[in-house]
Amino acid sequence: MQRILIIDDEASIRRTLREVLEYEGFKIDEAGDGRAGLKAALNNPYDVVLCDIKMPKLDGMELLEEVMQHVPDLPVVMITGHGNEETAFEAAKKGAYDFIQKPIDLNRVLLTVRNAMDKSQLVTETKILKRKVSKTREIIGDSPAIKKIKDTIEKVASTDARVLITGENGTGKELVARWLHEKSNRSGGPLVEVNCAAIPADLIESELFGHEKGAFTSAHKQRIGKFESANGGTLFLDEIGDMSLSAQAKVLRALQENKIQRVGGDKDMTVDVRVIAATNKDLVKEIDKGNFRMDLYHRLGVILIHVPSLNDRVEDIPLLAERFIKDLCEDYGHAVKSITPKAMHELEKVNWTGNIRELHNVIERLVILSNDKITEEDVKNYVIPNNNKLMINAGNLESLFEQFSRFHDFKEYIEKDFIEFKLNKNAWNVSKTAEELDIQRSHLYNKIDKFDLERNN
Repeated sequence: MQRILIIDDEASIRRTLREVLEYEGFKIDEAGDGRAGLKAALNNPYDVVLCDIKMPKLDGMELLEEVMQHVPDLPVVMITGHGNEETAFEAAKKGAYDFIQKPIDLNRVLLTVRNAMDKSQLVTETKILKRKVSKTREIIGDSPAIKKIKDTIEKVASTDARVLITGENGTGKELVARWLHEKSNRSGGPLVEVNCAAIPADLIESELFGHEKGAFTSAHKQRIGKFESANGGTLFLDEIGDMSLSAQAKVLRALQENKIQRVGGDKDMTVDVRVIAATNKDLVKEIDKGNFRMDLYHRLGVILIHVPSLNDRVEDIPLLAERFIKDLCEDYGHAVKSITPKAMHELEKVNWTGNIRELHNVIERLVILSNDKITEEDVKNYVIPNNNKLMINAGNLESLFEQFSRFHDFKEYIEKDFIEFKLNKNAWNVSKTAEELDIQRSHLYNKIDKFDLERNN
């Protein structure tokens, strides 16, 4: 329901406007003076404000200036019994949407409110659209690690040097790749993304290099591969650690010779592509296991960029949280909610196994479920219970030990949290987690059943 705030020191005016607007289906709030009206306007999501000019405690023009400074897109309609052209001009100059004189023409009020509602909705939709079509989101953060990443991007983006980006799931590796492309001389060309983990091993070569008609059973027509599609631009190979060895060999040849060959074809085609790769795996360990080619690793890793986990850049959480709150409130058509310092401190204490992606989801949950501002209690109610990972430090070890009388109970408690942590870290890839824990996969499944562990989406 669309929401309107009426600010006027005359109760009869407020009552008349309320009756008419509620009859039209709007939700109405009232304030009897300027100071109370300003507090309401800044702390609640309104679609339109109707404000008297001459009021006690805070003048309407002063209120208008404050509102425009903090909520510049909120339509404010000024109402006065002492109107003249000079006052109307001043109100418009300060950002008022419209100006209505007393005695109030209710038909004029309804028309003005509806037009203001349309403007408010259009502004919100335009902001969302601009953000969606904008090329690349900003890399947010002032931590030393993020500053180093930004500095590296500035230095290498304009070159054709291949870049290997490493980091856990959800840290923002794709965003780094996008900025490398946007700041490069190839920004006018295509940026083609391939998630190597999402493509079956028997189809990855066709996806990358294309195929000729009849190359295999389902190849009913010729297909252009990602290398050809990215010609003149950038090819981003995400999760390259999951690529099959046969596909790795062909990628290596493409990087060495700048030539590719379609599956089922015998003709070499020259391609001009800059390759950026990313992985959440330790490729050096994968090389030792025989799962990744050393020569390809060295070809890809001309420049190495490691994106830290959110737990390793806690000082960036306030900046990220504020940006997510602002963007999400705009998406939902709300006034931007504030977050208390204590709430922010609670967010900094969370163990972010899902990194930036998890933080964004948590902030969205808080924006939807909290009231006018996000409080410490909101974080404890809606975040901490769902973040059930164990965080031990010297300050809480004693209190932790006091919770258990038997060694068996304590061991199971630790084991459950440790397994859940590893599963979340590996995006619930059971095979990878079992390998990392050095236990059989069937044994890990038994542990998951025993502890009733479930994937948290």
